[in-house]
Amino acid sequence: MKVLVLGAGVIGVTSAYYLARAGCEVTVVDRQPGPGLETSFANAGEISPGYASPWAAPDVPLKAIRWLLDPHGPLVLRPRVDWRMWSWLLGMLRNCTAARYALNKSRMVGIAEYSRDRLRALRAELAIAYDHRSLGTLQLFRKQSQLDGVGKDVAVLSQYGVAFEVLDRDGCIAAEPALHNVRDRFVGGLRLPDDETGDCFMFTQALAAIAQGLGVRFQYGTQVTSLIGSAARIDGVATGAGRLEADVYLVALGSFSPLLLRPIGLDLPVYPVKGYSLTVPIAREECAPQSTVMDESYKVAITRLGARIRIGGTAEVGDYVPRLDPRRQAPLQRSLNDLFPGAGDAAAATFWCGLRPMTPDGPPVIGATPCRNLYLNTGHGTLGWTMACGAARVVTDLIVGRKPEIDAESLTMARYA
Repeated sequence: MKVLVLGAGVIGVTSAYYLARAGCEVTVVDRQPGPGLETSFANAGEISPGYASPWAAPDVPLKAIRWLLDPHGPLVLRPRVDWRMWSWLLGMLRNCTAARYALNKSRMVGIAEYSRDRLRALRAELAIAYDHRSLGTLQLFRKQSQLDGVGKDVAVLSQYGVAFEVLDRDGCIAAEPALHNVRDRFVGGLRLPDDETGDCFMFTQALAAIAQGLGVRFQYGTQVTSLIGSAARIDGVATGAGRLEADVYLVALGSFSPLLLRPIGLDLPVYPVKGYSLTVPIAREECAPQSTVMDESYKVAITRLGARIRIGGTAEVGDYVPRLDPRRQAPLQRSLNDLFPGAGDAAAATFWCGLRPMTPDGPPVIGATPCRNLYLNTGHGTLGWTMACGAARVVTDLIVGRKPEIDAESLTMARYA
C-alpha cells in the first residue's frame, strides 16, 4: 500500500515511521528543508499526559477576560475579519461546560497516556537520544488560593488513575532543589511524577533518519497546494514539484490542514493558536530546574533540556503567520528570572514562536474522513509532542486495517457532524 503523508513535523514523521513498520510504502512531503522545522521545532518540551486537558473549561471565560486585560497575560486575541476564527472561538465557548469538559478530557487522557507508553517502548527499542528526562512535572502555586483549590484537579486525576502528589514548600524544593533560593515566592505545588521531558525537534530529526532507513522517502522543499479529487475519493496531490499519487493520503499539516480540506468540501474546525518560547543555555547548574515547572500564575512552562532551559507560554489567537512579537518575550523571561534567578544566560537566549493546531473542544482529530482514502492526524494543540507516538500508532492501525489498541472512534472528525 502506498501512503502519502503530508507534513514532516513530529506528527507526520511518527506516522511515517509506524506506517513503514507496518509494511507500507511511504512518502512524506513538506515545504521545509527538513523535518520538525515548524511547530515541532522549539515547543515547551513537555510530555505531559497528566495535563492533557481541554482549554475549554467551565472557569475559562471569566479567566480569559482577566488575561485579555493584562498586557503581560498569557492570552492574546488579535481580532480579524475572519468568520472561521470567530466560529472557532464560539465553538470553544460552547464547550466550556462541566459535562463537555469531562467528556473531552476523557478523550484526551486516553490518547495521551497511550502515547506516553508508545514513546517509552520506542525509546527502549531504538535508543533515540533527545535530551530525555523522566522526572515529572511540578505545577507551582504562588497563591494559597491556588493550592486550596487543587481539590478539583486532584479529583479528576484520581478519576483517570493519574499518579500525583500535593506538595508543600519543602516538598516542592525536594522535587526541584533550585527552588530553595525563592521559597518565599510560592506556597506549594501539584506534582505529576510520571510526566517526562525531551526535545521534540531532536526526536523528530532522529526518527526521520530511522524511518528513512526503513525505506520512507522524504520530499522536502515541496509546497502542497491542493488535493485532487472530491469528498468521496482523492486521486492525487498537487505540489510545487508536480502531481503526487498514492493509495492512501494522510494529512498531518497541523494548523494548515483545514485550508487543504475546504476545497473538497470537508470543514475541519482547527485554528492556529500561536505559542512562544525562549531557549537559554544553563549558566549555573545549581540554579537550574531538573524537569518541568509550570508557573501556574502566568501559565508558563520552564523545562530542562540537557544543558538548556526552554521557557514556553502564551496563547495568541490571530492569524497563520509565525511572526515574532517582541512583547511576548518579557513574560517568559520574567518567570525564569523569578523562579530560577541566575540559571540561564539571557544574553544567549533564542526567541521562537509556532502555530499550535487547536480544536474547539480539545481532543485531536485522528482517523478516517468521509473521503474513503483520506485520513487525518492533526489538531493536537499544545499536546502534539505528548500525543505524537500514540496518535501515529492509532492512525497507522486504522489505515492498514488493524484494530487500534485503544478506542479512538470518538477522535475522528465525525464528532463535529
